[in-house]
Amino acid sequence: MESGKLLGICGSLRAGSYNRKLLREAARIYDPAEFVEADLHLPLYDGDLEEAHGIPASVLALADQISAAEAVVISGPEYNKGLSGVLKNALDWVSRTKGSPWRDKPVAIMAATGGRAGGERTQWTLRLCLLPFRPKLISGPEVLVGNCSTEFDEDGRLVNERYEAALSELMGELRKEVKRG
Repeated sequence: MESGKLLGICGSLRAGSYNRKLLREAARIYDPAEFVEADLHLPLYDGDLEEAHGIPASVLALADQISAAEAVVISGPEYNKGLSGVLKNALDWVSRTKGSPWRDKPVAIMAATGGRAGGERTQWTLRLCLLPFRPKLISGPEVLVGNCSTEFDEDGRLVNERYEAALSELMGELRKEVKRG
């Protein structure tokens, strides 16, 4: 684990994703020595592919990034009342790697969605998917950015003081967990 390295995982592949903007806001507030965004352009998990070719290099790189980070922040959209397939696929692939990159890793989760609820079900399903890996999940506050297309300015900064306050508190809780180490 490298001191000061924060890994951001965005559950959306879209370059202009509001969840990517939310991750970058989290990193700005957390103020790590280094912020790295994971690349989830991974092949779909397929046991036959794994058996024939092993774990893809892109998956091994992601597992190494998780291991090396002092903390991880995940932001994902809500698709059909759950986490995105992109994010679930990444979790499935990383679960196949050696070691336990998530074990005892401080992890904060958040969501930005177009709907009013702000990704509440995404966070719930993501927590369930992460539990077997035994990270140190930060329990709150929940950062649920609803109607996200109106919540960021042209520079990608949050414009709603309530959301920024919740995000600041969440990043503070993440930093406390890192210090407990």
